Amino acid sequence: MSARGRAAGLRALAGEIEACRRCPRLVEWRERVARERRAAYAHEHYAAHPVAGFGDPAARVLILGLAPAAHGGNRTGRIFTGDRSGDFLFASLWRTGFANQPTSIHRDDGLCLRDAWVTAAVRCAPPANRPTPAERDTCMPWSEAELALLSEIRVAVCLGAFAWDAALRLRTGLVGQPPPRPRPRFTHGGELEGEPWALLGCFHPSQQNTFTGRLTAEMIDAVMGRARALAGLD
Repeated sequence: MSARGRAAGLRALAGEIEACRRCPRLVEWRERVARERRAAYAHEHYAAHPVAGFGDPAARVLILGLAPAAHGGNRTGRIFTGDRSGDFLFASLWRTGFANQPTSIHRDDGLCLRDAWVTAAVRCAPPANRPTPAERDTCMPWSEAELALLSEIRVAVCLGAFAWDAALRLRTGLVGQPPPRPRPRFTHGGELEGEPWALLGCFHPSQQNTFTGRLTAEMIDAVMGRARALAGLD
């Protein structure tokens, strides 16, 4: 597929994702959050729809998170945009050569990614940041369709154990091969070769991890640097 065709396919898919209402619990929650709002965003419009991935259609590195934040991606309409986790992630992507700027405030803030595509295993903000296994599986076809279009991906950076598990399931769905046994466990910095792309583990850049020092800027930068190497970008 040509670069133009791939980009057009991803735009069309994004429209389909944003119209999805397959999970009643997630639909109810994302829309309730948009009605009630956080005080800091009381006068803002919330997107309150499923969030598609974004980035470079020719990306060689996939960055896979858990789900949009209730007052982040669910508000701005772009994954990891407008919340503390995104602040930490995009600052690292800028330092490691994947982004043109270190901040991401809203959907039209000029952020551009190079060689990277950022997405999530579940496309709607879940209550307490905990999607159910059924919701994960219901959302999986969207990720399969997205990854089928992102044909240049060479490595998936999995932000946390939930994303690691989702990536293993995605690989199984895309290549039709059963996952390795015993099932590889998530570890920060852990690597797993395989088709159609390798997996690379990284602690999720949640405040719970970054405020406690479990994940530091140096640690996430090292993972992103390793992703560049595995993808043949350095």
